[in-house]
Amino acid sequence: MPLATPPSEAEMRSVLSSPRFNTYFEACDGDHLRAGQLYSWNASLSAALLVPAHFAEVSTRNAAANILEATYGPEWPWEEAFAISLPSPAKRYSPRRDLQAVRKQYSTTGKAIAELKLAFWSSLFTSRHDVRLWENRISTAFPHSPYEDEKKLRQEVRNKIEDIRLLRNRIAHHEPVFTRNLRKDLQGMKELIEFRSPETKAWVESLEEVSLLLDRRP
Repeated sequence: MPLATPPSEAEMRSVLSSPRFNTYFEACDGDHLRAGQLYSWNASLSAALLVPAHFAEVSTRNAAANILEATYGPEWPWEEAFAISLPSPAKRYSPRRDLQAVRKQYSTTGKAIAELKLAFWSSLFTSRHDVRLWENRISTAFPHSPYEDEKKLRQEVRNKIEDIRLLRNRIAHHEPVFTRNLRKDLQGMKELIEFRSPETKAWVESLEEVSLLLDRRP
């Protein structure tokens, strides 16, 4: 698909705001047409990134949920021993408060899994939970990982989930992603999916359009 011709610079500044547009304007050495094309490409790419991010997030949280069920039973969101094992800092994101809020609002484990924030799932892949959750178990959750060391695998999952979370936050706030190493972001998502299922990774590779868009950067 050819790049669309953007409107005038004045129109883009009016609609997008000058501070937002300036990021692209400066990246394109003051060429407003190229800046408009970069902006639209960034928007299209942001949307495309959500497809592999979706599969990576869902597959990883389901892997973690399987371990939680094996440890605390099928009603693990309501198991108090699990809740008190979670950190609860007063001024930052609290996995414990997130869980408590979700289990008050929903009555099934499946719904709780879907509603917990990605930060909750990321927080599980810290050394705090090595003995409780991951020792002798994490390789069953990610059977196709190349890592034999359990702590290394857990850290790799944590790093990749955090990369996805931060990228997704930028996308959700319509911030620029073009300055990131997006090929690395995409590769991390695919690797995380592959840890669980090489077949699903191949499926995602047949679906995602990020690779094509990266080759068409204006």
